Amino acid sequence: MIPHVTAAEFVQGYQITIVIFGWCYGNRRLKDRIVGRGGVFAELEDPVCFAKFSIDTEAGTLCWPNGVDFCPTMLHAIATGHGSVAA
Repeated sequence: MIPHVTAAEFVQGYQITIVIFGWCYGNRRLKDRIVGRGGVFAELEDPVCFAKFSIDTEAGTLCWPNGVDFCPTMLHAIATGHGSVAA
């Protein structure tokens, strides 16, 4: 089954509390997935822009107004600390 983000809340900086299938995984830091990557991620290096994410309920993931989103499987791996997560 593909993980599905059901809720998320901005904490600070690049930290988000992620809820996947109703299980809360606490504050997860996404800085390594944003800073220094350039391209569409450059805008999200500004923490104010980063905080403007929403949940794409159809895809079950986090997304930003500039079109950036993350694979829900990658978010699950980050949230749980399990599985391989390619950069």
